[in-house]
Parts: sequence; structure tokens; C-alpha cells
Amino acid sequence: MQAIPITVLMLAMSNVFMTFAWYAHLKNLSGSHWYVAAFVSWGIALFEYLLQVPANRIGYTVMTLPQLKILQEAITLAVFVPFVVLYMRQPLKLDYLWAALCIMGAVYFVFRK
Repeated sequence: MQAIPITVLMLAMSNVFMTFAWYAHLKNLSGSHWYVAAFVSWGIALFEYLLQVPANRIGYTVMTLPQLKILQEAITLAVFVPFVVLYMRQPLKLDYLWAALCIMGAVYFVFRK
């Protein structure tokens, strides 16, 4: 495979772990002490970093650092919205569309020649 598809796939997978590490404890560990949630989140975040670090190293061979960052933000939104709706059971809002359009504008500007 080429560097960009590998980077996108690895960043998407890392983002799933990141999103769960950052936010799933709000649903699953709401009755626990904050430090229990922190340790569980750190354990989940380990898998995020095991994917994110090599993804960025691979991506940096063909993309600039700003391109990698904006790509990461676009992937974050693409992962976060389904997480909010499907896992956290919060309603889908039109504001998510506007936010996605802003991020897509950033992607356009950072990747244009």
C-alpha cells in the first residue's frame, strides 16, 4: 500500500482508541473516582499511540506537518460524530455538518498545490 492510505487507516484506528480514552469514561465510569477513569483511559491511550506514532512517521514521508495535523483533525471529526450519536446516544445536530464543512475547508487549503 502507499503511504497516504496507510496513514489514513492507522490514524482512523488510533482515533477510535483516542475517542474512547477521552470520552467513554463519561458513560462507563461515571460512578468511579476520576483517577480510576484516568488509569483506564491511559491504558486505552497506549493503543492510540501505538498506531498514531507510526502513522505520523509514515505520513511525514509524503506530507508536510501541517497536512498531517489537518488530516488528523478531519479524521477526528469523522470518528467523533458517530461516537457521539451511536455510543453516547446523543442527538445528531446540524452544527456537526457546519463543523465538518469548516474542517473540510481546512483540508482543502492545506492540501492545495
